Amino acid sequence: MVVRGALAALSLLAVLIPAPASAAPSGSSDVRWSVQPSTAKGPDGRDFIIRRAAPGERLTDYVGVTNLSTRPLVFTVYGTDAYTTDDGSFALLPAAQKPTDVGSWTALGATRYTVPANTRLDIPFSISVPADATPGDHAGGVVTSIAEEQTTANGQKVLVDRRVAARVYLTVAGAVIPTLKIDTVRLEYVTSANPADGGVMTVEYLVHNTGNLRLSGTGTVRVTGPFGWELARTGGMEIPELLPGGSVTVTEKILGVQPTVRLAAQVWVEPASFDQKLPAVSRSTGVWAWPWALVAVLGAVLLHLIVRFVRRRRAGHRPTPAA
Repeated sequence: MVVRGALAALSLLAVLIPAPASAAPSGSSDVRWSVQPSTAKGPDGRDFIIRRAAPGERLTDYVGVTNLSTRPLVFTVYGTDAYTTDDGSFALLPAAQKPTDVGSWTALGATRYTVPANTRLDIPFSISVPADATPGDHAGGVVTSIAEEQTTANGQKVLVDRRVAARVYLTVAGAVIPTLKIDTVRLEYVTSANPADGGVMTVEYLVHNTGNLRLSGTGTVRVTGPFGWELARTGGMEIPELLPGGSVTVTEKILGVQPTVRLAAQVWVEPASFDQKLPAVSRSTGVWAWPWALVAVLGAVLLHLIVRFVRRRRAGHRPTPAA
C-alpha cells in the first residue's frame, strides 16, 4: 500500500448475502450496522434488490440501514457498479472508481444520513434507466459507508472506509442473449514414477459470459486416449454466477491417467438459466503423455537383446584352433 504523508486509506466492503449484511470494524467495536432490501414500511424478506424495467423507465426502491451501535452513526450512501472478480466472486467497484452502469443510474435524496442508536432507517432511492440502455442484466449495489481514522500498532494513522452494501440486479427489457463460452483449455501432464499409478493431468479452462444475462453452470471434463478410448471423466464442477462480461478460470486435477503417448481432454460447461434450458458449450485440446517408465523398460530389454546378439555373432566368427 502506498502511503502519502501521515494518512493512508483502507477500504473494506461487505456485500449483502441472503441475510442482512453487517459490519463491526476491529478497533471500533461500538460501530455496528446492517443493510438489507426494504420498503417504506420496513424489510420485506428479499435477499437482493431484483427489478425489471424498460429503457427510459424510473424505479423507486428502499434499503434498510439498521444502526446496531449504542451511538448515532453518520453514513455516506451511494450507488455503484458490480463486477466479477478473477475467482468468480461478486464485487463492487472501489469507492474512488466512478460507476458507469446501474450505479450511475442510481440516485438518493441525500449523500449522508444519520441513523440513531439501535434504530433502522429505510432510505428511498431511484434508478432512472436511460432510453438507450442495453438489454439484459445490470448489477450493482447501494453502498453505506463510514470512514474512520484509526491508529495502527506502530502509530501509523489509517483512514478505514468500512462499507456494507445491498446487491442490486436490474434487468432491462429487450433481446436477451444467455451465452457462456469456453475461451481456452490448457493441459499439463506429469508422469508418475510407478507406471501402474498413471499420471496427473491438470486441466485449466477459462469460462466467459459473453451474453447479457448473469449465468452460472456446471463443468465436466472427459479424458481420452488413442481411438477415443475414455480414460477418465469428472463432473459436477460448479461454475459460479458470472455477470455479463465476467469470466473465471477453473482448474481440475485428475489422478491416475495412464500415459498413452497422446491424450485429449474435452471440456463441457452446461449453463444454468432461470427460464430455459441452454445448450452446453465445449472445447477440446490435447497433450503429449509419453510413458517414459515403459519406454525405459523396453529400451533396457532392447539393449539386452542387442548385446546378446552381438556376443553370439562374435562367438560364431572365432577362428577354430589348429590341430
